[in-house]
Amino acid sequence: MEVAVRASSVSGVISAPSSKSAMQRAVACALMAEGRSEIINPSYSEDALCAMEMAECLGAEIKRLPDRVIVEGGYRPVCSKIYCGESGLGARIFSVLSALNTDWIEVHGSGSMLSRPVHMLEQTLSQMGAEVITSNGLLPIKVKGPLKGGLVFVDGSLSSQFLTGLLIALPILDSDSRIIVNNLKSKPYIDLTINILNRFGIEVINENYEVFNVPGSQKYRPVKYTIEGDWSGTAFLFVLGAIAGEVRVRGLSYMSTQPDLAIIDILRKTGAAVEIKENDIQVKRAKLNSFETDITDCPDLAPPLAVLASLCHGKTVIRGTERLKVKESNRGDSLMTELSKMGVRILNYDDRIEVEGPSVIRGAKVDSHGDHRISMALAILSVVAGSRVIITGAESVNKSYPSFFGDLLKLGVKLEITE
Repeated sequence: MEVAVRASSVSGVISAPSSKSAMQRAVACALMAEGRSEIINPSYSEDALCAMEMAECLGAEIKRLPDRVIVEGGYRPVCSKIYCGESGLGARIFSVLSALNTDWIEVHGSGSMLSRPVHMLEQTLSQMGAEVITSNGLLPIKVKGPLKGGLVFVDGSLSSQFLTGLLIALPILDSDSRIIVNNLKSKPYIDLTINILNRFGIEVINENYEVFNVPGSQKYRPVKYTIEGDWSGTAFLFVLGAIAGEVRVRGLSYMSTQPDLAIIDILRKTGAAVEIKENDIQVKRAKLNSFETDITDCPDLAPPLAVLASLCHGKTVIRGTERLKVKESNRGDSLMTELSKMGVRILNYDDRIEVEGPSVIRGAKVDSHGDHRISMALAILSVVAGSRVIITGAESVNKSYPSFFGDLLKLGVKLEITE
């Protein structure tokens, strides 16, 4: 799909998209809970749809309605092969849950997921009594349990997603578990996991993000759970407001544990006008100044921040970008390649991105690299370009934010979609 975007002035109110991160965790917990759970305000992104399909393969019965998902839970695998699509979180959570089974289950994926590492699953699940076979540390991965509790060591330097899978799976084991984690990244996402586990009646004891004690013989309880608004997707809308007009977003919690909430403090640093009223947040255009920030715990902010930096006065430095190499694309390289085509002075290093602004943004034909966040970044920057920008592979937004281009139209962005 191609999307052509022309210069626009934006204004309006949008409801925040639902968090696909919270949705996938809630689906996994509802699977583990015997009985009927309701997930309100669901995400129907591609990642969330894959999570629901994997849960069905592991025994859940799921009814999808416009405003809620009804899950009849109970872990009873009925498939020998499950499909995670391009979801790194889904692959890691459901690989661990598959290892609870005493027969082989294969987890396979597609696209960029085929080059994203899962070797940590092989190393750790083997410690816990499971049999694991990967394709040289990549998908597909085959697992066979049963898992056994006890002491386990986890490398958290690449991702916190595998730890999330363990925290969901281990409470139902007969024995207690103690997880020792080295160099954990994206700690707020672990807070999100534990909060959702608590709602489903599960206890986890977090000792300074270095040790997690998981009592065994716990039982998930079915609940009604509302998915919160997604700060990752909404960050693009806030940057759009800061560079091209004003945007108000409803349905976000400023008390969220989602790490991308950091976008608000960064916008304030630049001088953007930010107004917060309960779950209603508005960002308006202003003269923007350069900033320095570390996104170690919120790497998904790199694309919208690179766009923001391109319109700021001075040199911006975005640190903590090491893990961008193993996203849906090599995200640092993708940003440098495509934003440069539009006139942005941007350099990507192993541990940081530097942007010199403000840039004069020009029209170009650019590519999403199959990466939903690159596609969204290109779209919001196109709004201030001197001539039309054409984005190829724009359908990649469906991975996390299917209504993205529809929301841009509501805000006044001039765009045309060609299938």
